[in-house]
Amino acid sequence: MADVYADFRDAVNMTPAELRKWLDTPESKDAGQKSSPGAESVGHDSGRKIVGILDKKKGDLTSADEEHMRKVVGYVHRHAAQRPDGDVSDTRWRYSLMNWGHDPLKK
Repeated sequence: MADVYADFRDAVNMTPAELRKWLDTPESKDAGQKSSPGAESVGHDSGRKIVGILDKKKGDLTSADEEHMRKVVGYVHRHAAQRPDGDVSDTRWRYSLMNWGHDPLKK
């Protein structure tokens, strides 16, 4: 799990507090794929799970947490590679990544 955890911590560059605050915004709730109108997006649900993982001690992580961490790493790497041209500050692309705990504008 050490490699997965390290990859997860590299991919997720938002703190639990930053992610919680972001998930409460209308932009966060509007971004991403939804199974039906008005439903929570896959990314928004993932963001809530990420906060839970970040709030745990490494030794308390479960196999389900590890599985989700792998999913997060894969998503962030795939989606980040699709960066659009120009200023991405107010784009659905950035908002989707932020739902997954990664702000591409954060240094």
